[in-house]
Amino acid sequence: MRGENQTVLNLVLSMAVVCLVAMGIYVFIPHDDSKDPIKTVNTRVEVDQVRRAAPYPVAAPEGLPTGWRATSVSYRGKSDFGAVWHLGYLTPDKEYIGVEQSDSPRADRYVADVTHKAKPAGGEVEVDGRKWTRYRGEKYDALVHKVPGATTVVTGTAPDADLLLMVRSLKIERGVKPSFPPSSAPTGKPSADAAPTGTPAATPSSAKPAE
Repeated sequence: MRGENQTVLNLVLSMAVVCLVAMGIYVFIPHDDSKDPIKTVNTRVEVDQVRRAAPYPVAAPEGLPTGWRATSVSYRGKSDFGAVWHLGYLTPDKEYIGVEQSDSPRADRYVADVTHKAKPAGGEVEVDGRKWTRYRGEKYDALVHKVPGATTVVTGTAPDADLLLMVRSLKIERGVKPSFPPSSAPTGKPSADAAPTGTPAATPSSAKPAE
């Protein structure tokens, strides 16, 4: 019995030593509790590249207020929902908003996927001539714009005012794809009908053949 008590006492003492060491590390090693662990990303290069590559006009915000932060960006040319484009943002109140696009013909399934099964809630908002339908969900709300060949979704935990602010900031456009002039005939190899350089072309002779 005494041996068991001694074992328990040794275990307690060992745990106490570990706790004291951990507290010492926390106190004496510099650390910054205010440092934000969320990394902000620069989306400009990706937006330009995807606008040239995507099969639809790509949506990206311009002129968001101070405090809005881009935290994720991705594009997949092939997926279960076709070519998909994603931008993720945090508002100044740390609410999430995602800009999602797809060319999938299964638009309703795509919207359900990116909004965590939000449903049409009735009512539309028109911005720059585009009609956006309101969706409500247990996790995300959304504004959805559908046209043939593309579905654009602005969704997240943010309130309606911030979702609408994002929609109003969106520029939905294609990039300028590089164009090349029509290629001319190859210059390094003469055509079959061309006379060799430096050799005069043959002309019909008017002299009579010798008899």
